[in-house]
Amino acid sequence: MAQTYLPGFKADLARHCHTRTSLTALAAALLSCSVIAAPAWATDAPAPAPAPDAAPDEDKDIVVTGALNALPNQDVSSIFGFNKSVLETPRSVSTISSEQMERYGVTDIYDLVAQSPGTFTNSFFGVGGALDIRGTPGEVFFRGMRRLDNPGNYPTPIAAADRIDIVRGPSSPIYGPSKTGGYMNFVPKSARVKGGALLDHAEGQVSYTGGSWSYNDIKAELRGPLRFGGTEFGYSLYGEVEDSGSYYRNISTRNVVLQAAFDNQITDTLRVEFGGMYQKYDGQQNGGWNRLTQDLVDNGTYITGTPPSLDTNGDGQMSPAEIKAAGGTAVFNPFRPSGSAYTDASFSPLLALTNPGTTKLSRRDVLAGPNDFLKNKQSTGYFDIIWDGGNDLEIKNQFFYDGTRNRNNNDYGFSQFHKSYVIEDKIVAAKTFKTDIGKFALQLSPSIRYTDFLHGDDFTYEYFHRVDLSVGYTPASNRLLSNECGCNYTNYIKGHDTDYGFAGLLDADFDFGLDVILGGRYDKVDVTSSYNPSKMEVAPTTVSGSGSNDGWSWNASVSYKLPFGLIPYGTISRQTTIIAGQGSEIDPVTAIAGTFMTASKLYEGGIKGSWLGGRLYGALAVYNQERVDHNIQSSTVNQSVQTKGLEAEMRWSVDKHLLLTGSYTHLKVYNLTFYDAGSTFSFFGVGDLPNVTNPALIFGGQPGGLVPIPDKEASRRQGIPTNTYTATGTYKFDNGIALNASLVHVDSVFSGQSRTVKLPAYTLLDVGASYETGPFLFRVIVKNATDATYYRANFTELFGGTIVLPERPRSFQATIQYKF
Repeated sequence: MAQTYLPGFKADLARHCHTRTSLTALAAALLSCSVIAAPAWATDAPAPAPAPDAAPDEDKDIVVTGALNALPNQDVSSIFGFNKSVLETPRSVSTISSEQMERYGVTDIYDLVAQSPGTFTNSFFGVGGALDIRGTPGEVFFRGMRRLDNPGNYPTPIAAADRIDIVRGPSSPIYGPSKTGGYMNFVPKSARVKGGALLDHAEGQVSYTGGSWSYNDIKAELRGPLRFGGTEFGYSLYGEVEDSGSYYRNISTRNVVLQAAFDNQITDTLRVEFGGMYQKYDGQQNGGWNRLTQDLVDNGTYITGTPPSLDTNGDGQMSPAEIKAAGGTAVFNPFRPSGSAYTDASFSPLLALTNPGTTKLSRRDVLAGPNDFLKNKQSTGYFDIIWDGGNDLEIKNQFFYDGTRNRNNNDYGFSQFHKSYVIEDKIVAAKTFKTDIGKFALQLSPSIRYTDFLHGDDFTYEYFHRVDLSVGYTPASNRLLSNECGCNYTNYIKGHDTDYGFAGLLDADFDFGLDVILGGRYDKVDVTSSYNPSKMEVAPTTVSGSGSNDGWSWNASVSYKLPFGLIPYGTISRQTTIIAGQGSEIDPVTAIAGTFMTASKLYEGGIKGSWLGGRLYGALAVYNQERVDHNIQSSTVNQSVQTKGLEAEMRWSVDKHLLLTGSYTHLKVYNLTFYDAGSTFSFFGVGDLPNVTNPALIFGGQPGGLVPIPDKEASRRQGIPTNTYTATGTYKFDNGIALNASLVHVDSVFSGQSRTVKLPAYTLLDVGASYETGPFLFRVIVKNATDATYYRANFTELFGGTIVLPERPRSFQATIQYKF
């Protein structure tokens, strides 16, 4: 830790810095005092008071966290499991503090791209659930424990976090099976201060934020100490209520987040940490624009018209029975081997628009209908018991629960539900040995993880284009959904799986600068799954089944502390991955075959550095990571990809006033399943049908076919920019005024796998100002300050040629906050 901490200082040396008066002595004193006094300006807030009855430790190292706690010099155990700083950790990692998120007005995961390289995220029907990390859907962890998958079930409540860690690449063996791209670790607000001690007084804050399109959000938090049963007890309570409109028509947000954390020091050697979070989200998914063409993106020119209605019983909706009576999927989902195989004569008159025309379409008019909804209730809890055995021995038992109840209806033809939960219990026994040659830390961790899932979805008759967005839904475009009738589901799956794991990790930190981290893990997973044929439109051939599979994970990392603050590193790892669906479901056929597990490999090398007494941090990483087995994947949450790229990051806390950051990402993502097969199925848009002269002939249904993948370049996952540049800066004056700005520049991308519609490059500028006086803070944020027109690709593998999300124009947020 010598390279990330400033030397401890003693009281007499501190006095010495203020009393020497000779010119020569003063020059020498200033040099030493500039380092010694660094913690006094290291954060915007005063340093926390020591814990009750704690004597000052004059020899304790001082961590330089910088303005907004943005310098990555604190211990972060969520990466490998060891208390190492980001600087010392041989992986590409970024941390974002709550202070950074507040100052820059970060409200959803899409905003995190300005704070961390490698995190540009495609739209998953407009809901910010999980980051795309290194171009592929990532995991979400809660205090180092893996949550249920969240591709777009609900927006992750990042405002409730004290810190977010973004780890690029698969997780450490100690954390269990995870995806290739990486994960976002959510660190909730806690009862402890930054240094780890309990607060010695109660404190809290209340804030209200209002903004464009009826944005309304209230937050409140309270934390402090208690004495309970003669022991120290800390608490942290957080609540958030949002009731907002939206730029987009037929979309609104009602979101309630309640979070509590408790910390009880039972004895000198035993403590417990427990708490949880509850979130109730009511909103809608946003599929964006349908009837996608290049002219729509470039000029806003939209093809209007309505296809013939299939509503024969007059109830105002198309039922699957009515669609089948008119010809079914053969008519409304025609299939040809390729887009060039379609001509004007390929389509039934039932697919043609009866009154075609064109209009200029507002970006506010999207696929969300007045009856659409996305409702999610998420309950998360934890209970940790930590025993300190002395002599650097610690044994920790972590109990974790995460449960979701989700319902999602979209009138264009998609509905789903989940009732799933996971329970995990993990023991981590950690021992550190200090010798004459260095420090050696060992962790052993058995764990068991049980997932129970009930999932239904309905996508057989998913017709984006039947609705004319300039008019809205009519009986010709509104479909009877499975969630409305309790019938005709495409899938209806119930089951459970159990993961039995054991991991070991060794960190050998030698005094001469070499650090070696070695780890391994074994997982055995049992799955039982069954369909419910009575709920499904087509009865499955295999109704139920069970199966098992196992796999090994390992990690080997080496780093070396060079002079001038440089630390080069290299990592090779293999990580087991479990393939499941959006509701954590595994179907019976996959369970029987045991094909629900695969693995990924990572090769990463880089260099990190810290200078100017820890105030300047830089990191550069190059990597190649890929899935081992290309034959199995979930296109929504776990794809078979290879990612190659470069990531660079800089953070400079110039002084207590000024913070500058920047990043660069160069990224190419290849879908290996597509590349191996030489083609992939996709739904076709107008641009995919070169021999169709009249686009209005197809919008009553959804043609599809195979997109050829003749070479590796064609297999690239679209929608993810090759190059992304970011920069942020903030300056706080002594009078309480603070200014901030963030800039993100993104390359142009194709909207879909067929690469027929190009979305333009753009530069996004957010600016803000705040004023703090006494207990009050006032803040104004302008997002997309230059009013740039830009788009975000949506589910590029299947729907990229058919739909796209037009992003929001300039908007405003204003906050008033009171601290006590």
